[in-house]
Amino acid sequence: MDISYSLNFTVQYCFPGNNASCRKQVRSDPAYICLFIFLSCISVCTVILNLLVIISISHFKQLHTPTNLLILSLAAADLLVGLFGMPMKIIQLKDSCWYFGDTACSVSEIIISYAMTSSLYNLVLIAVDRYIAVSDPLHYPTRITVCKTSLFIVLSWSFSLLYIIIFFYFNDHLLQSQIITSCYGECVLNVKYSWLITDLFVSFLAPCSVILILYSVIFNAARQQAKAVRAVRHAEKKKKESASETKAARTLGLVIFVYLSCWIPFYICSLSIEKMTTATIAWTVFGWLICINSSLNPLMYAIFYPWFRTSVNFIVSCRIFESSSSSFKLIQDRF
Repeated sequence: MDISYSLNFTVQYCFPGNNASCRKQVRSDPAYICLFIFLSCISVCTVILNLLVIISISHFKQLHTPTNLLILSLAAADLLVGLFGMPMKIIQLKDSCWYFGDTACSVSEIIISYAMTSSLYNLVLIAVDRYIAVSDPLHYPTRITVCKTSLFIVLSWSFSLLYIIIFFYFNDHLLQSQIITSCYGECVLNVKYSWLITDLFVSFLAPCSVILILYSVIFNAARQQAKAVRAVRHAEKKKKESASETKAARTLGLVIFVYLSCWIPFYICSLSIEKMTTATIAWTVFGWLICINSSLNPLMYAIFYPWFRTSVNFIVSCRIFESSSSSFKLIQDRF
């Protein structure tokens, strides 16, 4: 009995030649294999979708508008999540080992958090842009220019970087000398409860409140404008305006629903757990839910637009390599 047990049960280590190595938790069941394939597909789709958005807006001159510049910035942040964040999470989920050293551990966590935070604050900038466009459409072209939008984007990315650096420094995960591991091959961020509260306000409550308030104002303004238009148009056109209003309501509702669905579970769970680390199952599951938001953003903010479908056709057919392709006329003149 003892011999058969020892043959069926073997302890594996991340670094077999190191006495201080962590134990390896190999997940090779069919269910885990299917999960890895599914998550890998999400990562690939996230990269492809956001790359298409970036190429479209960067290449076609007709798309060089302040609003599309914000969508470009959002796609760049989401691209980092799909290109670095998701693969790193898949590697850690596969066998629980970290093979790249303490420095790479710190840098990878910083990049992931930086990309997610930048993505979130780009959503705030998009909400502000749409609010100004709806509340003051006549002065929008003069108030919101490409230069001003670029400045706000730089400030947003800079604020996100500064906050992430401070966050990781005070949670002892910024400098290599700060990182303390229980065994060799471990990459775990231990978040202090005080910083969970701080992060709740900085990374969720504040941006969430701004987005909800602005989109509520946008929807109410759109309803009032639709009523004003219906008051002076014929009965046949009333149905078209009503349909347009319904579509706008559905779009805004989808944006808010997806945003809250991806971010609320993580913070509710993080506050209910006594000790929150990147190794906990809650962090893994709800962290992936936040990552999936980066896959859905290009769907909501670009793919539903006709200009994106047209530009993708040009990209897939390789027509963007034509000499005058940057001046191609897309479906709409305004975005």
